[in-house]
Amino acid sequence: MKLQLGSDIRRKSLWFRLRKILLCVLGLYIAIPFLIKLCPGIQAKLIFLNFVRVPYFIDLKKPQDQGLNHTCNYYLQPEEDVTIGVWHTIPAVWWKNAQGKDQMWYEDALASNHPIILYLHGNAGTRGGDHRVELYKVLSSLGYHVVTFDYRGWGDSVGVPSERGMTYDALHVFDWIKARSGDNPVYIWGHSLGTGVATNLVRRLCERETPPDALILESPFTNIREEAKSHPFSVIYRYFPGFDWFFLDPITSSGIKFANDENVKHISCPLLILHAEDDPVVPFQLGRKLYNIAAPSRSFRDFKVQFIPFHSDLGYRHKYIYKSPELPRILREFLGKSEPEHQH
Repeated sequence: MKLQLGSDIRRKSLWFRLRKILLCVLGLYIAIPFLIKLCPGIQAKLIFLNFVRVPYFIDLKKPQDQGLNHTCNYYLQPEEDVTIGVWHTIPAVWWKNAQGKDQMWYEDALASNHPIILYLHGNAGTRGGDHRVELYKVLSSLGYHVVTFDYRGWGDSVGVPSERGMTYDALHVFDWIKARSGDNPVYIWGHSLGTGVATNLVRRLCERETPPDALILESPFTNIREEAKSHPFSVIYRYFPGFDWFFLDPITSSGIKFANDENVKHISCPLLILHAEDDPVVPFQLGRKLYNIAAPSRSFRDFKVQFIPFHSDLGYRHKYIYKSPELPRILREFLGKSEPEHQH
């Protein structure tokens, strides 16, 4: 009788603790939407994720530590109180000549006979992120200069993140490149959230009649609301009553739109979209939808628009398209062969 009584007490105690935990979890689940609604800045931080610095311990002043021994680190100042860190990787054929050279040599190299890619990275991490570094190496090996940077508030760049600020930083770097690149082609490559910066930038460039030679969008979305609704983090709230009001409206009220679907209607330059079918972060169908909006647009009537899917069996997911052995051919056919590899 005593054993049975003790067992009943233990079961009741366990059930009480379990119920307490479940109530706490439920309370937190309900509280989070109200917290985000009351503090829309939280949602902005979750979109930018600029506070997530991975890998954490790298010295961004030393790109050679990441295997980029033909890369120079610069700092530019787009606005007062804003400083952005920039990496310039030259074509791999020059890596021996680049040893020990200063910033002026690298800047002069932009005027040489090689095309230039301005790379706009996605959220989280820095310009030294592993998959980003691997892409720079691939592009450099194909004969391109690669210029990339951390937006204000990312990495060692100084300033407060915002969509306007990120776009202005990109515009500043583009103009800095064009002032040094002579007649060399300049292409813009955006990845993930960087595709939103890229289309903002290129729309502005087209409106002022200084378009880039091509725009490449890797893993793009249509607009930030649709991406937020499709993101894996939103799964547990997707059917929460008032999801749009709680989670999406605060994004808009923070001035964050990244409206790729609207921007492409005002862009006039060749457009290449790359997307992996197994992308778990930006769903493949959003990239396809963006292509379907862009392709019939009047702004592209004189330019080629191409969509390249990568089968899910390849396992490229959100950020490993650089591994594709087909990428050099895709770029060569779309952009044209990079210029002969002359020494500088």
